[in-house]
Amino acid sequence: MDAAATTLVVFGATGDLASRLLLPALGDLMVAEPDRRVRLIGAGMEDWTADRLTKVVRASFQTADADAALERVEIEYHQADITKAADLKKLLKGLSGQVALYFAVPPAIAARACDAMTPEMLPDGVMLALEKPFGIDETGARELNARVAALVPETQVFRVDHFLGKSTTLNVLGARFANRILEPLWSVENVESVSIVYDEKLGLEGRAGYYDGAGALVDMIQSHLLQVLAVVAMEQPTTIGEADFREATSAVLRATRVWDDDPAECSRRARYTSGSIDGDEKPSYVDEPGVDPARGTETLATATFEVRNARWSGVPFTLRSGKALGDPAREIVVRFRAVRHVPEGLRGSSDGAVLRFSLGPDQMSLDLNLNGANDPLVLERATLSADLGPGQLMAYAEVLSGILDADPMLSVRGDAAEHCWRIVQPILDAWKNNEVPLEHYQAGSHGPAAWPFLG
Repeated sequence: MDAAATTLVVFGATGDLASRLLLPALGDLMVAEPDRRVRLIGAGMEDWTADRLTKVVRASFQTADADAALERVEIEYHQADITKAADLKKLLKGLSGQVALYFAVPPAIAARACDAMTPEMLPDGVMLALEKPFGIDETGARELNARVAALVPETQVFRVDHFLGKSTTLNVLGARFANRILEPLWSVENVESVSIVYDEKLGLEGRAGYYDGAGALVDMIQSHLLQVLAVVAMEQPTTIGEADFREATSAVLRATRVWDDDPAECSRRARYTSGSIDGDEKPSYVDEPGVDPARGTETLATATFEVRNARWSGVPFTLRSGKALGDPAREIVVRFRAVRHVPEGLRGSSDGAVLRFSLGPDQMSLDLNLNGANDPLVLERATLSADLGPGQLMAYAEVLSGILDADPMLSVRGDAAEHCWRIVQPILDAWKNNEVPLEHYQAGSHGPAAWPFLG
């Protein structure tokens, strides 16, 4: 392999995250970028060989051009305990050029590995890629940030949130900042509300070890959806570069609070009971293997926040995510205020316009009031839509590209990770104190019938 190859060291290469997400993303990236060359070094506790890891990589590269892509990936495997300084020193010795260390391990193991590292062990310019969750609360996130800051500068830290790699999330920037028809309207004077929804048909799918200790609020809203909120609400950055982009999104999170400072009123939680989705019978969440019913873990959560700055103060941002839902919505919805006055004689719909960004399939649509086809004096709702396309890369591959290219623009900055925990902590406290009832919904339904519709 030539000296221009990027070295990707995967801690936890034998684990589920690597085979399910990271390696398929690498395959997608290698096919899309035929000039890219990667030296892949896998590390794990298991007694694997390079041949076994190669078989896992090959199975993950499930594309028509997988064989050609594999020819540009040099694969090694080293059995190592990454929480031991001696193993890390041996693993990292002699690495040069552009190097990225990807922590595909649980957060506690990542923290212990960082404790075992010293700056002297690390190659110059190395990127450290850390998966969520970043700590278990604001204090934990701050402590983890301090550990990492002792090793490398912030510009060499990539806190992974693959929602920031979604093309549609980034397409919000183009639609807003490059169109005079939208940019002047993007504030409390014209926007009535914003909803960000990411529901799934999938149930627990064997993830009780992590999910039952997290729940929908921590798994999705605390991390992914607050990052999407920050992109939607950000001020226009000078450039779409690492420093300007991440400062703009971090400024939004610094200003974000629970709506009306009332976590009990602004949030709801529920979990699914048995039901059917597309003919597949789902057991109740409490009957899933590995679930402790006494924890009261929610599988559906909504929470409303306010960005307390001059642009957005007074606009509710409602975030929702859940599992085992029928016909799940995945969209950003910006509802504009109705016009102040409709001339006498025009009848029918005068509701405000609604702009939607669908997060798969990737589309943008705008609901407007237009004159009716049969009677031009009767206003009817019409929808203008555009297909945004799937994007060149899947979300994880877009993120991985930034890691390998040492560009942290699509990563979560350290202070932003801390603020995400600070934002949701009042809700977590209210739920712990049972100030918000745990409701139920049947798998395959849209959630509890009494919950408001956000579409």
